[in-house]
Amino acid sequence: MRIIHTADWHLGQHFMGKSREVEHQKFLDWLLCTIKKQQIDAIIVAGDIFDTGTPPSYARQMFNRFVGDSKDTGCQLLLLGGNHDSVAMLEETSELLRRLGVHLVAKPTDDPLDQVVCLQSNGSQQSPGALVCAIPFIRPRYIVKSVAGQDGSTKQQQLQTAIAAHYQSVYDAAVKLRADKQWDCPIIATGHLTAVGASRSDSVRDIYIGTLEAFPANAFPPADYIALGHIHGAQKVAGNEKIRYSGSPIPLSFDESGHGLKKSVVQLTTGAGSSIDFNIIPLPDFRTLHTIRGDLDSIETQVAALVADNPPDPDLTTWLEVIVSTEGYLDDLQQRVAALVQDHHIEVLLLRREKKLRSATLETSRKQTLSELNEHDIFEHRLKVEYPDGVTVEEDQTGQPGSTEELNRLRTLYQQVVGEVNSGEAV
Repeated sequence: MRIIHTADWHLGQHFMGKSREVEHQKFLDWLLCTIKKQQIDAIIVAGDIFDTGTPPSYARQMFNRFVGDSKDTGCQLLLLGGNHDSVAMLEETSELLRRLGVHLVAKPTDDPLDQVVCLQSNGSQQSPGALVCAIPFIRPRYIVKSVAGQDGSTKQQQLQTAIAAHYQSVYDAAVKLRADKQWDCPIIATGHLTAVGASRSDSVRDIYIGTLEAFPANAFPPADYIALGHIHGAQKVAGNEKIRYSGSPIPLSFDESGHGLKKSVVQLTTGAGSSIDFNIIPLPDFRTLHTIRGDLDSIETQVAALVADNPPDPDLTTWLEVIVSTEGYLDDLQQRVAALVQDHHIEVLLLRREKKLRSATLETSRKQTLSELNEHDIFEHRLKVEYPDGVTVEEDQTGQPGSTEELNRLRTLYQQVVGEVNSGEAV
């Protein structure tokens, strides 16, 4: 059978105040066309169907239309919840989706067999083309019990062990089912997490579940293919061709576009036994996102080249990030850059100055605007305000205010809070 592995749609996303509705609709139209052209039997969406737990109505309508259109083709859908998805919101429509033949797993279940999904080959009801260990984003409250007094290292090991045990239990249930039914098909596992060795982009929110930052690739069970979501760049994990992130279908940050980085989906073709072949299908560039940097003269040259290489799209303007390297502070920088693109089908969404060296003065950093910073930059600026003299040798590893140990502790706590807020764990 033929399966498409995709993930991280983030329907309803707003980027720098701009809607991605047109781009997402173009992707879903492309996907529907590919289903028909390639005779795809099933699609696995490995988490983050929506960008927030309360997506706008147009995003829900877009999703619902796709579900209906894909059902008309006979293609099966397997949907996994991600860290951006609301379990409650997804489960609101679970019964309706089930009646439409859509498999939805929003959270881990108590019975591992409930997370084993049979994908039928060419509509056959006799023998599945693949068994899927359908594992969504795992929130800690579903698999571990909090114990007072545990240190960070113990919590990290406990959570990693619990996630590995959950994967193994679902995999064992799939193996047993395959043996009991005497089915001759491969086993695929899914996941929505950061695996050790994966390369992240600016748009990926670090998932700090307790203190667990990344899951070791060797802790996955020996499935024939592992379809992952959460990392937005398509890639294999730890050099293993059969553990892959499909990546997001559209660039969700400027660093995900350009430099030869192509968006794609993975097409799997299953056969007898553990046989799985895969093919990377590149996606069209639905919108051009581009970063240019340099002084004003260099930026003008790069804008001219960008216009020459990218004919105007009547539906979608080019979105631009401009990083200006200049020694002085230019009060009219915004106006000067806007003048460079005003006659072209280009919008400058982000204008910022090149980051200064560590020796830059605090006064210079105060001239930066909030639009040039993300939340992590602001936190680091605050640390510099609180500890302007940095860390001295005498303070290092003492745990006292201003020591390396104390600063790292504050950074870890900050990352945990941000991770809990982003994953919906914070109350």
